[in-house]
Amino acid sequence: PPAPVSLGRTVCYVVLAVLFNEEGAVLLVQEAKPECRGRWYLPAGRMEPGEGIVEALRREVKEESGLECEPVTLLALEERGPAWIRFAFLACPAGGTLKTLQEADAESLQARWWSGDPRALPLRSPDILPLLDLAARYRRSPPHPPTLPRELPCAPLCLRLLLPFTSAAGDLWVLLGTAGTPNLPMVACGTSPPELRAGLCRPALRLLRDCLPRDLPWDPRPGVLGLLGLQHRAGGAGGADGVCFNVVLSTLTPGSHGDVPPEPCDPALRWWHVEDEGLRGRILQRLRATVPI
Repeated sequence: PPAPVSLGRTVCYVVLAVLFNEEGAVLLVQEAKPECRGRWYLPAGRMEPGEGIVEALRREVKEESGLECEPVTLLALEERGPAWIRFAFLACPAGGTLKTLQEADAESLQARWWSGDPRALPLRSPDILPLLDLAARYRRSPPHPPTLPRELPCAPLCLRLLLPFTSAAGDLWVLLGTAGTPNLPMVACGTSPPELRAGLCRPALRLLRDCLPRDLPWDPRPGVLGLLGLQHRAGGAGGADGVCFNVVLSTLTPGSHGDVPPEPCDPALRWWHVEDEGLRGRILQRLRATVPI
């Protein structure tokens, strides 16, 4: 079993919020940190030990802008491996008053509703521009259901995998682990220095490389499509602060060698034929509606 992860020691979690007012202006804060003082950014900051993801989001928005907020959905999961993971949320204002220059502190200088092009301002970083586009598109036509963290404990940092196979006739199989009660396969992210710098989804792809036949005639091999959900509870046993991500992998489809999924090399895995039409429809629908990673 992998070692529990510790926030601030083996992993770094960051929260970021995109908020719009009734007129469609976006909330921006002016940075107070010496290295980017005076520049503008979305409310964001590191989670603290013992803090839940949504709790951290509310705290950062309050400290930097003066506003209360309620999360609407996770917009994107950004990652550079386990060493840095950012949870970007769409949220809505729920009270409070905008911080003014007279209230400037170490958290921020001030906050402002900005209705123009954010690129007209001196930004701390342009990395917020794609998130603003995602948020605007979500408000117009949500590409996935509202997705928020579930408060469930998880000691390591791990991924729960949904790998589907669809036949030309429309049949659906899902890869399952057979140890104990049948379950979606899980893989843990290591915390050694090389693994901390590797992509978060690399362990999932390594598992599939090891369990699927090397001469697989299906093309392309599965890749990461997106996030269905996640679970986290702060302050677990021994101070563990892990997260379990429910990750969807791209669908395997048959080639010229058959219309059934490839037999796994690992006896701890097997394919389950989804016969219930309602469940089959829900799975196929969610494959097209995930949070981007």
